[in-house]
Amino acid sequence: MALAHSRSASLLFLLAVTTFLAGPAAATGKTGQVAVFWGRNKNEGSLREACDSGTYTIAIISFLDGFGHGNHHLDLSGHDISRVGADIKHCQSKSILVFLSTGGFGGKYFMPSPRAVEAVADYLWNAFMLGTRKGVYRPFGDAYVDGIDFFVENGSPDNYDELARRLWNYNKGFRARTPVQLTATPRCGFPDRHVERALATGLFTRIFVRFYDDPHCAADWQQEWDRWTAAFGTSAQIYFGLPASEKKVGYVYPKNLYYGIIPVVQKAANYGGIMVWERFDDKQTGYSSYAIQWA
Repeated sequence: MALAHSRSASLLFLLAVTTFLAGPAAATGKTGQVAVFWGRNKNEGSLREACDSGTYTIAIISFLDGFGHGNHHLDLSGHDISRVGADIKHCQSKSILVFLSTGGFGGKYFMPSPRAVEAVADYLWNAFMLGTRKGVYRPFGDAYVDGIDFFVENGSPDNYDELARRLWNYNKGFRARTPVQLTATPRCGFPDRHVERALATGLFTRIFVRFYDDPHCAADWQQEWDRWTAAFGTSAQIYFGLPASEKKVGYVYPKNLYYGIIPVVQKAANYGGIMVWERFDDKQTGYSSYAIQWA
C-alpha cells in the first residue's frame, strides 16, 4: 500500500510539473513571442549569445539615446560595437527580429522642428537600415535592423508622430517586404503622453507595454491592459512587459505569471507576447525560459 501510494504521489507530481510547464489551459491565444532588451549591461554577453539562447524571438538593441540636435549617440553600455553587425545578421538568420530602440532613460533627444524630424529620419534610415547615402557612418556596418522602437521617456512628445510617418514612408519603395517596422515601448498608464500622438498614426505593428516601475499599474494592471488592447484593435500586437529580476518594481514570480496573467492577456485578439526587461537580469534568473513556453 505504501509503495502504491508513493507511486501515485510521484505520478501526480510529474503531472503537475508537466502541466505547469506546458502553460495554462485557459490560455488560447498563445503566440510563442518573447522580446528582450539587449545593450544595457556589458556583462550580459553578446547579442549573438542572446539569440542563441533559444528563448527570444525579438531582440531590441538599446539605446540610441542622443538625436535631434545635429549629434547622435549610441549607448550600448561598453559593448564592442564592431561585433554587433555580425551578431545582427546571425540573429536574423535564426528568424529573430532585431530592432533599434531610440530614446531611453538618459541622454539628450528631442526634435523641435520638422527640419529636425527630417534629419533624424534620414539618419536612422541611412545609418541603421537600408539607406545608402554616402558619408553616413554605419555603426553596424552593412547589417541593418528590422525596424525602430520608440522608447520616449524624456522631453517633449512633439513631432514623434511625424517621425513615424517619415520612417514609414521609406517602405513605399518596396513591394515584397517592409524594411521599416515601427514599435513602441510606452509606460503602462494609458495613454503614455510621450508616444500618444505617434501611436495614433496607426503605423506601429508592435507595442511593448512596460507593466513595471509603476506601483499604480502593479495594482490595476488588468484595467490598463484592457485599455491598451481596446485602443488598437488588431492594427498592433500588444506585448506584456515584465522585468526579469525580482529586484525591480513590478516583478511577477513565474507561478503568478502562469496562473494570474497569462490566462488573462491571451484572451485579447491582439495579444502579441511577453517582453522581458532586460538581457542581463534574464541571464541571471532564466525568466525567459518560462516565458517562451507560455507566451
